[in-house]
Amino acid sequence: MRDVQRILDALSSPVRREILARIWDRELPAGEIAAAFHVRAPTVSQHLSVLREAGLVTMTRQGNFRRYRTRQDALRSLHDALTDSAAKWIPADDIPERALAHAETHGVVIAQIDVETDQPTTFRAFTDPAVYSRWMGVPVQIEDRRFSCSLEWGTRVVGVYEHVVEPHLIVLRWDFEDDNIPIPGGEMTGYLRFAGTEAGCHVEVHQLINSPEHAEFIETAWTVVLGRLQTGVVAASDQRVPATRRARRPKQRRSA
Repeated sequence: MRDVQRILDALSSPVRREILARIWDRELPAGEIAAAFHVRAPTVSQHLSVLREAGLVTMTRQGNFRRYRTRQDALRSLHDALTDSAAKWIPADDIPERALAHAETHGVVIAQIDVETDQPTTFRAFTDPAVYSRWMGVPVQIEDRRFSCSLEWGTRVVGVYEHVVEPHLIVLRWDFEDDNIPIPGGEMTGYLRFAGTEAGCHVEVHQLINSPEHAEFIETAWTVVLGRLQTGVVAASDQRVPATRRARRPKQRRSA
């Protein structure tokens, strides 16, 4: 079971799952794998190490290059192990004690704002990297639904637009490439909803969270983003208005 848990931990990262898909039936050098992702090469190298330790990839050396390929048999073995484990679960629907307790699940931060631009223009502000860069005040890249930007205090944000339903919805899976953030690491999922109004557009973010500390940080992050959207989207959507860039500044750390 330790081997199974190691595999499950390795598969918990969407980046590692995509790496496995890319080398499912072919062997690729580490550099070519890293080039397919908008993250730093050392980060991809770390993901490959996790996959190798879990027994999910093979590695061969060819001169100074390391080449990787998915071990399909390891994933088939995982399926067999999970199938066997599923038979051990006992349904709890017929246990009367369940009716004596009350349970609620609250795992989402909701941030919202109204802007003056119409729904299509506001939606484009999150999908056109040129417009996005103008109202955020920092360079934003979006390519093949992969998102990345470096904030003025140095933190890099990366993600993937998993679902785009123009001009209503964006499902964004994202993370920080920064070890000095006040929340546990790991990718997060946010839902950006756009609704037209008489005065413009209503933008609402539903962000899945893990803990109260996580929620506090995410509330701050999304209110900053939406605040910048409201103050900058009108000018950013007009190419005649010169773009501005935010000056670099040091991180602010909360005292203990």
